[in-house]
Amino acid sequence: MEKKYLPDLIYELEQELLRLGYTKGSMIFYHRRWNQLMAYAEDRGECYYTEQLGIDFVQEFFGITQDDFARTLPQAKTQELRVIRMVGDFQLHHAVLRRYLKHRTILTEPFFLEKSSQFQEYCEKKGYSKVTIDHYVKQSAYMMDYLAAQWMKDFSAVTPDIINSYIRTLAGFAYKTVEQHICSLRSFFRFLYQEGIVQIDFAAKMPMVKARKQTAIPSVWTHEELKQLIGTIDRGSPKGKRDYAIILIACRLGLRCTDIKNLCYENFNWAEKKLCFIQSKTKQPMELPLVPDVGWAVIDYLKYGRPKVDSPRIFVRHMAPFIPFSEGDHLNQLIKAYMVKAHIPASNKHRGMHSLRHTMASVLLEKDTPLPVISDIIGHLDTNSTAVYLKVDMERLAECPLNFEEVIRLG
Repeated sequence: MEKKYLPDLIYELEQELLRLGYTKGSMIFYHRRWNQLMAYAEDRGECYYTEQLGIDFVQEFFGITQDDFARTLPQAKTQELRVIRMVGDFQLHHAVLRRYLKHRTILTEPFFLEKSSQFQEYCEKKGYSKVTIDHYVKQSAYMMDYLAAQWMKDFSAVTPDIINSYIRTLAGFAYKTVEQHICSLRSFFRFLYQEGIVQIDFAAKMPMVKARKQTAIPSVWTHEELKQLIGTIDRGSPKGKRDYAIILIACRLGLRCTDIKNLCYENFNWAEKKLCFIQSKTKQPMELPLVPDVGWAVIDYLKYGRPKVDSPRIFVRHMAPFIPFSEGDHLNQLIKAYMVKAHIPASNKHRGMHSLRHTMASVLLEKDTPLPVISDIIGHLDTNSTAVYLKVDMERLAECPLNFEEVIRLG
């Protein structure tokens, strides 16, 4: 890592923030802190920025100790820590990391904007889902923005080292997040190579990072927790009727959240008591028995709860405008609200809509349902995906303990 005199480093960081469009108010705040930092370094006789300098600075000026770094801090202290971390990140990566840009586009260079648009068209032709396309386009845009921060205006100077340097900026993110970024970049560089925009197949040189599903134990609900959750739903209100039907479909039929949101009138075969639809993830047709409690919950919502709106989707929002849920809405807010109402602790587990699907699969496993049958019911193409639910069946796991002597001998 090339060390620069602290004033030179701060100047280059300032230019990068201006390029990124930081507001005048933000820049005034950053200037004030940078001047404090440079004065503090001068008093200590230090010319360069070091991690220890930053740690000592925030402790002396703002009372933030190193032990506080991993804790949830008040917003004001978080901002102070962010300023110092920004200096360290910029010295290490020559980029401003972990930016949250909700109200403006990431890219500004015309060349990169054009390639991002072409990449989106490429993904659409490939038939990727809208959620996947949004991820790929946004995460590839972060990569191109990183290149712009290195004063690149196209891909002519890109090398595997540059790509790996960008990937190193993801340090500290969750393993799954890093995997998603690398998957997006692999698709992006494959597009660039196939279109002749780059002459090297960088996609083939990308590091292979695979988050193993079998390493995690899925979140499941106990019978008592589900009873508490469902019992708190006000089934007399229109919104309660909707939420009850949605949660019941997830619990009893194990549908993915996206498939629940996409359900239309035509998917319900009332005469044969079947639910028929095309799965959003696998694109495979699915046919499930429409069990009575689910069927009556949907009927109750359609007759007495659903707003009178012209939409083929069964489930819609209950605040104006009364439209279907967006693709990015995972409905986790429904679960969390009823958990609070039922006084169910969140603990350290995920308690979103997908956990209800996990629970249904786990209940089937407890009833000795064969894995291939569970795979068919919940729409897995591969029983290896379903095998993850074995880990929640603790009784069955206890029946097959490891022979440690044999493990040691073979190991």
